[in-house]
Amino acid sequence: MSRKDLENSESAKQSVAERLLMLLKTRGELQASDAGKILGTTGEAMRQQFVKLAKEGLVESKAVSQGVGRPAQYWLLTPEGHARFPDTHASLTVQLLRMIRSSLGEAALDQLISTRETETLENYRRAMVGAETLEERLQRLVTLRTGEGYMASWEKQEDESYLLVENHCPICAAAATCQGFCRAEREVFSQTLGANVERTEHILQGARRCAYRIWL
Repeated sequence: MSRKDLENSESAKQSVAERLLMLLKTRGELQASDAGKILGTTGEAMRQQFVKLAKEGLVESKAVSQGVGRPAQYWLLTPEGHARFPDTHASLTVQLLRMIRSSLGEAALDQLISTRETETLENYRRAMVGAETLEERLQRLVTLRTGEGYMASWEKQEDESYLLVENHCPICAAAATCQGFCRAEREVFSQTLGANVERTEHILQGARRCAYRIWL
């Protein structure tokens, strides 16, 4: 699923405000004029929508100097805006992980992550049957990950590598509590795709999204 396909599939059933939040989530900071072009309306209409969302605490603006003239105004999600894209069962998951760590020790937690990694890899590999090219495998992986809530997409790069993007992490709280989940994820991708995988952006390190460079 491309980024545009992802946005189109969601926007058909969303309000203008929700579509704007989705745009900021999947594309990062935007000017009102750019948002207007994407959604087929005017920049002023989008500016008014952004102002309303800002009053709700979901977005904020920043001024970016672009040389001569007035600074450009860009809009981006606030922490409250990001929270509109939920972290699946966050509180319960974190509580359970802490209980495992305190009661059974770090080794038990590592075993839990290893078991999850093995099961996930088996499921993904079954989904790859018949996918002969890396692009076919990438598309199937993106479909799987989007179904799991990661808002995933991929695109080919100029150097013939690929970029896998995940605009949301539905297990972010769990991953923050135990970063073994993130280490396991990269290895699962590599084995599923039969390719080299390098994480280039990481939500837990303050990035807007997680991104991976993939090459043979």
